[in-house]
Amino acid sequence: MLVIGIGGGGDVAGALAAAEAIRALGTEAVVGGITWERRPVDPLPGPRRLDEIIGAEVLHEAVALAAPATTGPGGFRFCEADMAAFLGEPTVLVDPNPGPAAIAAGLDVAARHLGCDLVVLLDVGGDVLAHGHEPGLASPLADATMLAAAPRMATPVLGVVFGAGCDGELTPAEVRERLAEVAAAGGDLGELALPGAALDRVEAALAVVTTEASAMAMRCARGETGVVPIRGGRRSVPLTADGGRLSCFDPVVAMGSAARLAAAVAQACSLQDAQAILAARGVRTELDYERDAAAATG
Repeated sequence: MLVIGIGGGGDVAGALAAAEAIRALGTEAVVGGITWERRPVDPLPGPRRLDEIIGAEVLHEAVALAAPATTGPGGFRFCEADMAAFLGEPTVLVDPNPGPAAIAAGLDVAARHLGCDLVVLLDVGGDVLAHGHEPGLASPLADATMLAAAPRMATPVLGVVFGAGCDGELTPAEVRERLAEVAAAGGDLGELALPGAALDRVEAALAVVTTEASAMAMRCARGETGVVPIRGGRRSVPLTADGGRLSCFDPVVAMGSAARLAAAVAQACSLQDAQAILAARGVRTELDYERDAAAATG
């Protein structure tokens, strides 16, 4: 099984949570993420193209394998490289720049190369199911573009939300509402249990993979509650029982119900095209934020 954290940054740590839950059921899993690091790691706006990356094994125009030494422009390390070092095996890097069709083809290539018969698209936080009007929504572009690849894939695909509300964007209540919307459309596929050994493994990875949202999800899985600041105090996260759950859903059903932004960008020919589609709907994205921040710093 191939588990991809679709939101960028440290979502690969959330992917490991699902992978460990799957391994507890007796199935091996490979993890990965996308080439979009948070601004403190990579100051250039947007995700990196594969031709900008050093030390990756390219499998397809949209997909490569990352090693511990895989770096981006200026020498920054991807979270997937840190995860590869922790696991002692390559991880998958997806470049979302070419858009949903290329992403789908690349994931199919990676699945065949790695011997995986299922691809899991995992979002930490739950904004992959956003309608677009939610007050806290801040980074919908990567999630929407990645989920939009699902209907085009030959490999079976499963969607997963982990850490509901743990990225400080949609609230836990909003995520519950979106999951209920998917369930009403027939797309609820249950939950993956996170045994104690899986929690231990992911927490060990968090010592080397930098992420706030996945770390909050792990605290939820351990039973913590309360409100915790993240992003340097710019946002806060309510720790709840929902935040510790791996909620599974049918991606295609989700795109026909709650995941309206993924449906909107389904025919986008590139990430830039998807950005333009969301902008036309009045949706501000993480790419807008990064471009503004880069312009402000000269």
